[in-house]
Amino acid sequence: MQQNWMSRFSDNIRDYDGYAIGKLFKLLNDPATISLAGGLPSPDTFLKDDLQRISQRRLQEDADTIMQYTDISGEMDLIEAVIQFLKEDNINISKENIVITSSGQQGLDLTGRLFLNPADAVILDRPTFAGAIVAFQMQRPIFAGVEIEADGSDIEGFDKKIAELIRQNIPVKYIYVVPDFQNPTGISMSLEKREALLDLSYEYDIPIVEDSPYRSLRYHGDNLPAIFELDQNRKGDHVIGVYTFSKLFCPGMRVGFNIGPKAVIGKMANIKQGNTLNSPKYNQDMCAAFLQEMDWKTHLENCRSYYREKLAIFLNTMQDYFPEEMGVSWTKPQGGLFLWATVPEGIDTLELFYEAIKFKVAFVPGEVFYGENPAKNHMRINFSYPSKDQLTEAIKRLADCIKKYQI
Repeated sequence: MQQNWMSRFSDNIRDYDGYAIGKLFKLLNDPATISLAGGLPSPDTFLKDDLQRISQRRLQEDADTIMQYTDISGEMDLIEAVIQFLKEDNINISKENIVITSSGQQGLDLTGRLFLNPADAVILDRPTFAGAIVAFQMQRPIFAGVEIEADGSDIEGFDKKIAELIRQNIPVKYIYVVPDFQNPTGISMSLEKREALLDLSYEYDIPIVEDSPYRSLRYHGDNLPAIFELDQNRKGDHVIGVYTFSKLFCPGMRVGFNIGPKAVIGKMANIKQGNTLNSPKYNQDMCAAFLQEMDWKTHLENCRSYYREKLAIFLNTMQDYFPEEMGVSWTKPQGGLFLWATVPEGIDTLELFYEAIKFKVAFVPGEVFYGENPAKNHMRINFSYPSKDQLTEAIKRLADCIKKYQI
């Protein structure tokens, strides 16, 4: 007798399809294909020698401890190192305001589990980080999106959307934003809009979830204060910060941290008890060593210099191979790892993706970055991972693909 497993799945999971981007990546197994799809940092930036040296010493001196279970909220050495790291960004917290996570993705998952009931609303940009959508989606919320603008979130649009949801008696649980070099667009939120978003948060008493994976990767312009800092300056407690070491140090460590009010962080630690229990001690110790024993400031400056040059090559090549008459436009980010390209409305970039594979180039179709009613004529392009020569060749291939598709 065949079991009907679908009928036994929970309501939250039965129609849950997982991470669409991950499924697309399975198609990229041809080494001749140049992938502009992933958000991978370049291995050229990894601190391999430092990691090997410190790892060997720690294993020699403290192997029994480093291989053991550890505290659910996180290793105290790492927590203290993060507290000092955040002070460099004018953010001041204590150990009660931080929980160590197994990557920024777990930080987003904890946020969704903590706040969302089915049919609660999340306010977000259109488009926004697909990983956040897929993390929150497990709780079956309503995604209430507003089109992002050239200088960040449309705060007036958020206001109208919140008022509309309140009239419909739909609870709005939080506003999710990536204010610095947003994934997928590369857009940064202006200081004026950061302040206005806080005003909105206070007016409706709705928290802000500030996702900050790329904040340290600014290549042009002046640093803007984190929304968390602005909230602290006003003596507020309306912001929850989500961070990761994936872009600071290396993604393979799968370590991040959430910061926020004591009550919020305490509950997130409780959820973690029934989830991963604790993050791996070895990985935490390596991240603590990154902040305490490695020259992380020089490392980040080297990363900025490295990616700044790649971004310049990429933008110049886009300009060369996408003349105005092709109808293709793209963002010009000041940092981060991505830019957002828009093609003529008659082109469905999911269909274009499969054509691009034939040209040995890949990107991420834009539709996966929408919580609802996806737009079809956009794509996310990553410039951090391929080599400089590959970046130029990839744009040539993509331009040829689009030209053929338009015929």
